[in-house]
Amino acid sequence: MALTSPRRAGRRTNVGLLALLVVAGGSGVLAFAVGAPGPARLVVAAHGAAGLGLLLLVPWKAVVVRRAWRRPPDTRGSGGVSLGVATLLTLLTGVLHAVGVTGPWSWTAGVPVLHVHVALGVATGALLVVHAWGRRQRPRATDLDRRGLLRAGALGAGAAALWGAGEGLLRLTGAPGAERRATGSFERGTDDPAAMPVTQWISDVVPDAASATLSLVAAGRRVQVPVTDLDRGDVVRAVLDCTGGWYAVQDWRGVRLDRLLTEHLDGQLPADGSVDVVSVTGFRRRLPLSDAGGLLLATHAAGRPLAPGHGAPVRLVAPGRRGFWWVKWVARVEVVDAPWWLQSPFPLQ
Repeated sequence: MALTSPRRAGRRTNVGLLALLVVAGGSGVLAFAVGAPGPARLVVAAHGAAGLGLLLLVPWKAVVVRRAWRRPPDTRGSGGVSLGVATLLTLLTGVLHAVGVTGPWSWTAGVPVLHVHVALGVATGALLVVHAWGRRQRPRATDLDRRGLLRAGALGAGAAALWGAGEGLLRLTGAPGAERRATGSFERGTDDPAAMPVTQWISDVVPDAASATLSLVAAGRRVQVPVTDLDRGDVVRAVLDCTGGWYAVQDWRGVRLDRLLTEHLDGQLPADGSVDVVSVTGFRRRLPLSDAGGLLLATHAAGRPLAPGHGAPVRLVAPGRRGFWWVKWVARVEVVDAPWWLQSPFPLQ
């Protein structure tokens, strides 16, 4: 796209930058949703490579910028400087989080560096739309010719190599970033629930009072189960991987969801369907009913009762899913016929 002499920088350079920014933004959003180590590693690698790949195009983009500034002021367009600064800061905060030089739970003015990175990424996306508006380029046959594809491949290979070199350097130097999980999260509070950060999803704050009973609903039938009856001794060792950039491994204890549903709603369950797990705050997530055997309604972590900030008296444990699926302060579990994917990819509350 742009891997030729910087003097020939132009349309292909901008197309290359746009492609990398789109991949970085899309993979960044997807990274919040993927919790399984294998897919997460691929998504995070794509995100990091796309971000670092922007550096490869700096010499060519510098030529484009110099040419633009030679034109009359009323023909230069607007937003380019703001977009460049926002992109640079987004890349810098992403590198700071990945390297971990400021600590695995690093704060900037009371806000984790990862949160700053995400906020800057959103701002960069908005500025990109503004900057690109009115500059739409028509596709050209040469975009997909052999030379164009070779340039695109060279840019992708260079970005991947740059990311790989960075990861290798972290491991070689023993930097904190080498200990990141596949999702990019740092360990905090494994086997010590009191050391886990108390985090929230948007406005889903710790309620003044949790429900003393759990409602099980299916086919119009409702059963109330005292929360005190949910500690059945079922134990699952699972990773709580928060989108705030940290993770913790705990032995979660409570009752398996399939066991509870079968015990109280046997004969009322459809052959297929989903379960809505709803918090006392109204926060909810829908999961496949077929996954109920791997889901746990937990009352304890590492042998200790859950703290209010971590979902007491009962929270959902959903292995392989990111933290926003682990509904806190569960008040109701409802069996529904709707498919589990028929919901917002990320909670809106």
